[in-house]
Amino acid sequence: MTALGQEDFTREAWSLVGRKVSKARLINDIYETACASVALPVDKDSVAIAMFRMVIAQARSLIRQRDEIERTAHALLSENRDYQLLRMIPGIGPINALTILAEAGDLRRFAHHRQFLKFCGLDLATCQSGTFRGRTKLSKYGNARLRRTFWMATQVAIRQRDNSFRDKLGRYVASHGNDPDRRRKAMTALTAKMARVAHAVIKTGAEYRPFDERADTRWKDPSLSCREGATATL
Repeated sequence: MTALGQEDFTREAWSLVGRKVSKARLINDIYETACASVALPVDKDSVAIAMFRMVIAQARSLIRQRDEIERTAHALLSENRDYQLLRMIPGIGPINALTILAEAGDLRRFAHHRQFLKFCGLDLATCQSGTFRGRTKLSKYGNARLRRTFWMATQVAIRQRDNSFRDKLGRYVASHGNDPDRRRKAMTALTAKMARVAHAVIKTGAEYRPFDERADTRWKDPSLSCREGATATL
Protein backbone atom coordinates (compact mmCIF):
# COMPACT_ATOMS: atom_id res chain seq x y z
CA MET A 1 0.00 0.00 0.00
CA THR A 2 2.67 2.48 1.01
CA ALA A 3 4.64 1.69 -2.15
CA LEU A 4 1.76 3.09 -4.20
CA GLY A 5 1.41 6.35 -2.32
CA GLN A 6 -1.85 7.56 -0.78
CA GLU A 7 -3.37 9.04 -3.95
CA ASP A 8 -2.61 5.98 -6.08
CA PHE A 9 -3.83 3.62 -3.35
CA THR A 10 -7.08 5.58 -3.00
CA ARG A 11 -7.67 5.42 -6.74
CA GLU A 12 -6.99 1.67 -6.90
CA ALA A 13 -9.10 0.82 -3.84
CA TRP A 14 -12.05 3.13 -4.56
CA SER A 15 -14.00 0.64 -6.67
CA LEU A 16 -13.38 -2.20 -4.21
CA VAL A 17 -15.09 -0.60 -1.20
CA GLY A 18 -18.82 -1.11 -0.69
CA ARG A 19 -21.38 1.66 -0.90
CA LYS A 20 -22.66 1.37 2.68
CA VAL A 21 -19.60 3.03 4.21
CA SER A 22 -17.75 6.30 3.82
CA LYS A 23 -15.22 5.30 1.19
CA ALA A 24 -12.83 8.19 1.71
CA ARG A 25 -12.67 7.73 5.47
CA LEU A 26 -12.30 3.95 5.31
CA ILE A 27 -9.57 4.02 2.65
CA ASN A 28 -7.72 6.74 4.53
CA ASP A 29 -7.90 4.71 7.77
CA ILE A 30 -6.55 1.63 5.99
CA TYR A 31 -3.66 3.58 4.49
CA GLU A 32 -2.78 5.25 7.80
CA THR A 33 -2.85 1.88 9.55
CA ALA A 34 -0.51 0.45 6.93
CA CYS A 35 1.89 3.37 7.39
CA ALA A 36 1.94 2.84 11.16
CA SER A 37 2.36 -0.94 10.96
CA VAL A 38 5.26 -2.38 12.95
CA ALA A 39 5.85 -4.84 10.10
CA LEU A 40 7.19 -2.13 7.80
CA PRO A 41 9.39 -1.79 5.90
CA VAL A 42 9.29 -5.11 4.06
CA ASP A 43 10.80 -5.72 0.64
CA LYS A 44 7.99 -6.38 -1.85
CA ASP A 45 9.94 -9.36 -3.22
CA SER A 46 10.47 -10.90 0.22
CA VAL A 47 9.21 -14.33 1.32
CA ALA A 48 6.83 -12.67 3.80
CA ILE A 49 5.06 -10.80 0.99
CA ALA A 50 4.90 -13.96 -1.13
CA MET A 51 3.28 -15.87 1.74
CA PHE A 52 0.84 -13.02 2.33
CA ARG A 53 -0.18 -13.09 -1.32
CA MET A 54 -0.83 -16.83 -1.03
CA VAL A 55 -3.13 -16.22 1.95
CA ILE A 56 -4.98 -13.50 0.02
CA ALA A 57 -5.36 -15.82 -2.98
CA GLN A 58 -6.79 -18.53 -0.74
CA ALA A 59 -9.25 -16.07 0.79
CA ARG A 60 -10.39 -14.95 -2.66
CA SER A 61 -10.85 -18.58 -3.68
CA LEU A 62 -13.06 -19.20 -0.64
CA ILE A 63 -15.10 -16.11 -1.45
CA ARG A 64 -15.66 -17.36 -5.00
CA GLN A 65 -16.76 -20.75 -3.65
CA ARG A 66 -19.12 -19.07 -1.21
CA ASP A 67 -20.65 -16.98 -4.00
CA GLU A 68 -21.12 -20.12 -6.09
CA ILE A 69 -22.88 -21.85 -3.18
CA GLU A 70 -25.17 -18.84 -2.80
CA ARG A 71 -26.09 -18.91 -6.48
CA THR A 72 -26.72 -22.66 -6.39
CA ALA A 73 -28.82 -22.44 -3.22
CA HIS A 74 -30.93 -19.64 -4.65
CA ALA A 75 -31.42 -21.45 -7.96
CA LEU A 76 -32.58 -24.64 -6.22
CA LEU A 77 -34.77 -23.04 -3.54
CA SER A 78 -36.08 -19.88 -5.19
CA GLU A 79 -39.54 -21.45 -5.62
CA ASN A 80 -39.63 -22.90 -2.09
CA ARG A 81 -42.07 -20.89 0.05
CA ASP A 82 -40.21 -21.53 3.31
CA TYR A 83 -37.01 -20.28 1.68
CA GLN A 84 -38.79 -17.17 0.43
CA LEU A 85 -40.18 -16.42 3.90
CA LEU A 86 -36.78 -16.84 5.53
CA ARG A 87 -35.12 -14.55 2.97
CA MET A 88 -37.49 -11.74 4.00
CA ILE A 89 -35.98 -11.71 7.49
CA PRO A 90 -33.10 -9.21 7.89
CA GLY A 91 -29.73 -10.90 8.00
CA ILE A 92 -30.81 -14.17 6.41
CA GLY A 93 -29.29 -14.66 2.97
CA PRO A 94 -29.26 -17.69 0.66
CA ILE A 95 -26.66 -19.67 2.64
CA ASN A 96 -28.24 -18.95 6.03
CA ALA A 97 -31.69 -19.88 4.72
CA LEU A 98 -30.29 -23.07 3.19
CA THR A 99 -28.57 -23.97 6.48
CA ILE A 100 -31.73 -23.40 8.53
CA LEU A 101 -33.84 -25.59 6.25
CA ALA A 102 -31.16 -28.28 6.03
CA GLU A 103 -30.47 -28.45 9.77
CA ALA A 104 -33.99 -27.95 11.13
CA GLY A 105 -36.06 -29.62 8.43
CA ASP A 106 -39.74 -28.67 8.52
CA LEU A 107 -40.07 -26.05 11.26
CA ARG A 108 -43.80 -26.75 11.46
CA ARG A 109 -43.05 -29.91 13.39
CA PHE A 110 -42.24 -27.73 16.39
CA ALA A 111 -45.61 -26.98 17.97
CA HIS A 112 -44.22 -24.05 19.97
CA HIS A 113 -41.29 -21.75 19.44
CA ARG A 114 -39.82 -22.86 22.78
CA GLN A 115 -39.38 -26.34 21.34
CA PHE A 116 -37.48 -24.88 18.41
CA LEU A 117 -35.30 -22.77 20.71
CA LYS A 118 -34.47 -25.90 22.69
CA PHE A 119 -33.62 -27.72 19.45
CA CYS A 120 -31.21 -24.89 18.62
CA GLY A 121 -29.74 -24.78 22.13
CA LEU A 122 -31.03 -21.23 22.60
CA ASP A 123 -33.17 -22.09 25.62
CA LEU A 124 -32.22 -21.10 29.17
CA ALA A 125 -30.98 -23.62 31.71
CA THR A 126 -29.96 -23.39 35.36
CA CYS A 127 -27.48 -25.73 37.02
CA GLN A 128 -28.94 -26.91 40.35
CA SER A 129 -27.77 -29.39 42.95
CA GLY A 130 -29.41 -29.62 46.36
CA THR A 131 -29.58 -26.12 47.76
CA PHE A 132 -27.11 -24.82 45.19
CA ARG A 133 -28.51 -22.83 42.30
CA GLY A 134 -26.14 -21.69 39.58
CA ARG A 135 -26.48 -18.93 37.04
CA THR A 136 -29.15 -19.14 34.38
CA LYS A 137 -27.58 -19.23 30.92
CA LEU A 138 -27.99 -20.74 27.45
CA SER A 139 -28.13 -24.51 27.57
CA LYS A 140 -26.16 -24.91 24.28
CA TYR A 141 -27.33 -28.53 24.16
CA GLY A 142 -28.99 -28.20 20.76
CA ASN A 143 -27.83 -27.89 17.16
CA ALA A 144 -24.63 -25.82 17.17
CA ARG A 145 -24.79 -25.10 13.42
CA LEU A 146 -28.26 -23.61 13.75
CA ARG A 147 -27.19 -21.58 16.75
CA ARG A 148 -24.18 -20.22 14.84
CA THR A 149 -26.32 -19.47 11.78
CA PHE A 150 -28.84 -17.43 13.76
CA TRP A 151 -26.00 -15.61 15.54
CA MET A 152 -24.38 -14.67 12.22
CA ALA A 153 -27.74 -13.58 10.79
CA THR A 154 -28.26 -11.36 13.83
CA GLN A 155 -24.85 -9.77 13.34
CA VAL A 156 -25.88 -8.82 9.80
CA ALA A 157 -29.38 -7.65 10.81
CA ILE A 158 -28.18 -5.14 13.41
CA ARG A 159 -26.02 -3.47 10.75
CA GLN A 160 -28.99 -2.89 8.48
CA ARG A 161 -31.38 0.02 8.71
CA ASP A 162 -34.98 0.08 9.93
CA ASN A 163 -35.67 -3.34 11.36
CA SER A 164 -36.81 -4.50 14.77
CA PHE A 165 -33.52 -6.26 15.54
CA ARG A 166 -31.48 -3.07 15.32
CA ASP A 167 -34.24 -1.19 17.13
CA LYS A 168 -34.28 -3.69 20.00
CA LEU A 169 -30.49 -3.65 20.32
CA GLY A 170 -30.52 0.14 20.53
CA ARG A 171 -33.19 0.11 23.24
CA TYR A 172 -31.44 -2.63 25.19
CA VAL A 173 -28.02 -0.96 25.36
CA ALA A 174 -29.21 2.66 25.33
CA SER A 175 -28.19 3.31 28.94
CA HIS A 176 -25.22 0.91 28.90
CA GLY A 177 -23.38 1.98 25.76
CA ASN A 178 -19.91 1.05 27.02
CA ASP A 179 -20.83 -2.18 28.78
CA PRO A 180 -19.62 -5.15 26.65
CA ASP A 181 -21.41 -7.64 28.90
CA ARG A 182 -24.71 -5.85 28.33
CA ARG A 183 -24.16 -5.93 24.57
CA ARG A 184 -23.28 -9.63 24.66
CA LYS A 185 -26.51 -10.38 26.52
CA ALA A 186 -28.42 -8.25 24.02
CA MET A 187 -26.91 -10.17 21.09
CA THR A 188 -27.84 -13.48 22.74
CA ALA A 189 -31.42 -12.28 23.21
CA LEU A 190 -31.56 -11.10 19.59
CA THR A 191 -30.24 -14.45 18.37
CA ALA A 192 -33.09 -16.20 20.18
CA LYS A 193 -35.46 -13.63 18.69
CA MET A 194 -34.13 -14.41 15.21
CA ALA A 195 -34.89 -18.11 15.77
CA ARG A 196 -38.41 -17.27 17.00
CA VAL A 197 -39.02 -15.13 13.94
CA ALA A 198 -37.87 -17.91 11.59
CA HIS A 199 -40.19 -20.38 13.34
CA ALA A 200 -43.11 -17.93 13.32
CA VAL A 201 -42.98 -16.96 9.65
CA ILE A 202 -42.77 -20.57 8.47
CA LYS A 203 -45.34 -21.95 10.90
CA THR A 204 -47.90 -19.24 10.11
CA GLY A 205 -46.97 -18.66 6.47
CA ALA A 206 -46.88 -14.94 7.27
CA GLU A 207 -44.36 -12.55 5.77
CA TYR A 208 -41.93 -10.65 7.96
CA ARG A 209 -42.47 -6.93 8.44
CA PRO A 210 -39.72 -4.78 9.98
CA PHE A 211 -42.00 -3.07 12.50
CA ASP A 212 -45.44 -3.51 13.97
CA GLU A 213 -47.65 -0.43 14.22
CA ARG A 214 -48.20 0.06 17.93
CA ALA A 215 -49.10 2.96 20.18
CA ASP A 216 -46.73 2.28 23.06
CA THR A 217 -43.12 1.24 23.34
CA ARG A 218 -43.81 -1.73 25.61
CA TRP A 219 -45.14 -4.54 23.46
CA LYS A 220 -45.37 -8.28 23.48
CA ASP A 221 -43.44 -10.25 20.88
CA PRO A 222 -46.07 -11.04 18.18
CA SER A 223 -44.42 -14.39 17.47
CA LEU A 224 -46.01 -15.65 20.68
CA SER A 225 -49.52 -14.97 19.44
CA CYS A 226 -49.32 -15.31 15.63
CA ARG A 227 -52.27 -17.09 14.09
CA GLU A 228 -52.85 -18.52 10.67
CA GLY A 229 -53.23 -15.73 8.15
CA ALA A 230 -51.70 -13.08 10.42
CA THR A 231 -48.57 -11.15 9.59
CA ALA A 232 -45.56 -11.97 11.74
CA THR A 233 -43.85 -8.75 12.76
CA LEU A 234 -40.91 -9.14 15.11
